[in-house]
Amino acid sequence: MSIDRVAVTGGNGKIGEAILREFADAGYGTVDLSRGKRREEVADSYRTTDLLDAGETYGSLAASDADAVVHMGTIPSPVRHPEHVTFESNAMSAYHVLEAAAELGLEAVVLPSSINVMGADYQDAPTDVRYLPVDEDHPLTPRDPYALGKRTTEVLGDGFGRRPDAPRIASLRYPWVPSGEQIREQFVGTDRSLDAVRASGRSTLFSYLHVADAAAIARRAVEADFDGHEAFWAVAADTNVDAPSERVAAECYPDAQVRGSLDGRESLISTTKAREVLGWEPEHSWRDH
Repeated sequence: MSIDRVAVTGGNGKIGEAILREFADAGYGTVDLSRGKRREEVADSYRTTDLLDAGETYGSLAASDADAVVHMGTIPSPVRHPEHVTFESNAMSAYHVLEAAAELGLEAVVLPSSINVMGADYQDAPTDVRYLPVDEDHPLTPRDPYALGKRTTEVLGDGFGRRPDAPRIASLRYPWVPSGEQIREQFVGTDRSLDAVRASGRSTLFSYLHVADAAAIARRAVEADFDGHEAFWAVAADTNVDAPSERVAAECYPDAQVRGSLDGRESLISTTKAREVLGWEPEHSWRDH
């Protein structure tokens, strides 16, 4: 079965809208399943959908006549909601999307994971980094509700991926995903020395990903050929700090074992799996701006 039409949940958001445009530009039919009023002008159609309602999720996905779904319709951070609401947004919306996709016989599902599966930004304990570059086999030690929700999303992907005739399921571990304008505001012309950004960058391994690359990997994940569920790191090829990566590793993660090269300013997170399985490589750097 070929994939001709793709549903994107949360297409009203920055990443969701970029993903809709990525698929539209590649010739796919698109539908946006989002809560509230439509705020984008890219999708071929729009259906107002509460993704925490199993019936609405199933009904909208069925009516969309999609062959695949990219799920981006979750709370993007835990700072403005009660903890249980944040967890529910991540975990239950993913369950409803996976259940509907499996019952409807969709070909592929892309889930919104995060660097926060490691813990990262929103917990008091420092991110537990055992070795560098971090890859998909690295231990995960989430504690806060946002991180636990993202980890639960991946576990759900594992479970549904074991079912007979399961769709292909990809979990994309995104860091902060800025637009070009946000990159210019946050990175360009500011002090990006290690001393300046050490405190804010350590928890996320100084990672980021341009929104165009975030959209591109979502399309590659829908188009790729693999079985069951796989998680993929989706980060830029370089760090967001103006210092050699070897120095960053030595000063910020002194207890981590260095297992591979950290040449120049290259990322402390490996995207080898995404390159080999999905055929994706990040193309944008904040340094280009």
